[in-house]
Formats: sequence, structure tokens, C-alpha cells
Amino acid sequence: MKSARKLLLWIILVPIACVLLLQAYFFLQIWWWKDHNPDSTSFMRQRLSILQEQNPNAQLQFKWVPYARISNNLKRAIIASEDSNFSEHDGIDWDALQKAYEKNEKKGKVVAGGSTITQQLAKNLFLSGERSYLRKAQEFVITYMLEFLMDKQRIFEIYLNVVEWGNGVFGAEAASQHYYRTTAANLGAEQAARLAVMLPRPRFYDKNRGSGYLAARTGLILRRMNAASLPPAHK
Repeated sequence: MKSARKLLLWIILVPIACVLLLQAYFFLQIWWWKDHNPDSTSFMRQRLSILQEQNPNAQLQFKWVPYARISNNLKRAIIASEDSNFSEHDGIDWDALQKAYEKNEKKGKVVAGGSTITQQLAKNLFLSGERSYLRKAQEFVITYMLEFLMDKQRIFEIYLNVVEWGNGVFGAEAASQHYYRTTAANLGAEQAARLAVMLPRPRFYDKNRGSGYLAARTGLILRRMNAASLPPAHK
């Protein structure tokens, strides 16, 4: 009986200890990234692995640039398109999630996500693209870690540099070169709006650059950009 209780205790305690150790790893990694730039993310490594299955010599297009060397046009366009309340919320925009849920229920399929910029970064940094309640719960935990340890501008800086923008294309600098043969610092308003609209389906729009939806949505984001609030400067 004693050995059975001991075994049961181990069955319960070992998974709890593993989960806590994983959270500690995430926390320490995020703390390190407050002042150090990530060389890659979980999502980047997954995409590179897939590309190298087709071509062993494949490499990602990726170049880190500081926040100040990314056009404000792009920053405003992304906030207008992806997360209009970025500067105000604590990582999760519950109103946006509710609206997305209602929209999906009405359509009978997933047509809206409601994820914030911080949530998208949490997923890209550490998680896979699979859909499950467990992965979503972990995404929420990492999101709050990011918001606790970093200010909004640092979160946005990392996001701008690691988000996917095409097949093997990651970050604002690589995207600017890939689509416009220019730098992230020199993006015009329309170019920036178009890049922002591509974010939910970057590989699709990389192949379908003449999409009517892409053109129409770009015009809408252009009109919204001036109202977008950028995160405050570092304290």
C-alpha cells in the first residue's frame, strides 16, 4: 500500500515539476531577451527544417535591425491591422477575443483570431502552430511573462524582427528587401500597409501578390494608420 501511494505521488509530482521547470526556462529566456536579441525562434527553426527537407541548402532570409531603423509607417500599419489596442492592454485583448469568437460562431468556421501582438510573439518565440487548449493556455502564460518583464516597445521591436513575412522570410528588414528592394527604415506608407495586411497569411500572399483582398485591405489600413498609437519609448 505504501509503495502504491509513493508511486501515485511520483506520478503526480513529476509532471508538475516538469511543467514548473518549463515555465522557469521560459521566464529566464524572456528575461535574457530584455537586453539581448534572439538569433532565432521556435517558429523560425520549424520553418527552416521544413524548407531544408525540400532543399538541404535552404536558409532563412532574416536580419535584425534596431527599433529606430524600422519605419514608423510599418509600426503604425501593423498596430492598425493586427492590434489597435496594443499600447493599452496587458497582453490579452479580451474584447477582441470575444468579438472574434462571435464572428467565428456566426460564420461557422474560424475567420478571426483576436490574438494580440504579444500573443503572436509568445507563440512565435516558443510554441508550435498546432491548435489545442493546452497550447493556448501556455501561450497566455508566456504572454503575461513578456508583458511583466518587457516594456511595450521592446515587445514590439522583437515582434517586428522575427514575425514571418513570406516563405522563409522573417522580420521587417528581410521583408522590405524581399518585396520592395529597400530597407525597413525607408518603407513608404502604402508599402507598409501592404506588408501589415500580409501578416495573417504571409506565405499565401508571397505567392498571390495580386490578390484583390490584399489590395482592398491595404487601402483600409492606409486610412487607419494615422490613428494608430505607437508604444511609449523605453523608460
